[in-house]
Amino acid sequence: MSTDTVAKPSAAPKKPGRRKLTWPWILLIVAGALVLFSLVRVVSGADDLTSVGQVSGALQLAIPIGLAGLGGLWSERAGVVNIGLEGMLVLGTWFGAWAGYQWGPWTGVVVGLLGGALGGLLHAIITVTFNVNHIVSGVAINILAVGFTQYLSNFTFAEAEGGSSKQSPRIDPITDITIPGLSDWLETLQQKHWFLVSDLAGILGGLVTDLSLLTVVAILLVPATWWVLWRTAFGLRLRSCGENPVAAESLGVNVYKYKYIAVTISGALAGLGGAFLAIVSTGIYQEGQTGGRGYIGLAAMIFGNWMPGGMAMGAGLFGFTDSLKIRGGAENVHALLLLVAILLVLAAAWQVYKKKYVPAVIAAVFSAGFFLWYALTDQVPSQFVDAAPYITTLLVLALSAQRLRMPKADGLPYRKGQGK
Repeated sequence: MSTDTVAKPSAAPKKPGRRKLTWPWILLIVAGALVLFSLVRVVSGADDLTSVGQVSGALQLAIPIGLAGLGGLWSERAGVVNIGLEGMLVLGTWFGAWAGYQWGPWTGVVVGLLGGALGGLLHAIITVTFNVNHIVSGVAINILAVGFTQYLSNFTFAEAEGGSSKQSPRIDPITDITIPGLSDWLETLQQKHWFLVSDLAGILGGLVTDLSLLTVVAILLVPATWWVLWRTAFGLRLRSCGENPVAAESLGVNVYKYKYIAVTISGALAGLGGAFLAIVSTGIYQEGQTGGRGYIGLAAMIFGNWMPGGMAMGAGLFGFTDSLKIRGGAENVHALLLLVAILLVLAAAWQVYKKKYVPAVIAAVFSAGFFLWYALTDQVPSQFVDAAPYITTLLVLALSAQRLRMPKADGLPYRKGQGK
């Protein structure tokens, strides 16, 4: 018998992988979200949902969170968990305000960035060189940063004109960009409250009205991070330290050096977020003004599956819900109940399509509950309004948890030469 006719053992069937989202699918999802938001706005009458002011405010609130999340991404892609982002944000706010009120806002931005980088370098020394648990180190840096800045404020801001032990003097603003003609036209179009057209005009208007130059820089850092980490040899080596440092070392990569670089950059980005918060968002340093944004940035990074684009979406989501709380308050958050109810209906339909009937029933029950809550009330309690951004973050993380994959060596101890 010919060997050609002998049946060969069949290969094990491959598990079906998750389909990667392509640009057409992404654009379709974005368009669907815009239609859904427009529908909710028209039905609820909450016209501020997609207004120019709402989008502009959401962007300003999302930037510090996004920069902290971007910093966490750099650190964890190199294998170092950075819980200390909150402390690095605090250092950025203090150093940015300290230099900003004396020598101008752009000097404050640079010094705030360096202050955060100092926190990142300290975290690298503790975790990489001394191999201390990453969580312990991060928490220690958070506590140290708060105490350190409070101590410094007592003999710097307290003695400055217009300052006190808890806040700095006023900082000069950074130049804002508004495209004349286009901005006014888009705002006029948004105020017509037309279905879909006005919503699109409100979103675009928020991106071209009173846009700080530092906001532009922060937005550009997202694609820049993607290009450096995924399109350069440097980025490949850095990511290999977070996936398999032993294999990286065997190929000649100085793992310690790349971890140090990544964690220092992580701190610098968080410090930049802190400087933005003090110089652009408020124009002043105030004790406790970070408000846990470093932790939310970490949550945004996890939601984004350790990818720059996904992280930016997570930060934008928190900034949007936070802005809803500030603009319109109870009315806007009440409209979100209808949005959540519709999303749960879509989730139930999807689960039925996937023949997962138990999750479909659960989603349908919760959807009915939200529909009833929306129909039987005119506004939501003020406590729920204040908690809405945090509840949204927790829900999104819970729903996206099954699709997450962190770097394989993230948070694991590593010693030079341990693979030999």
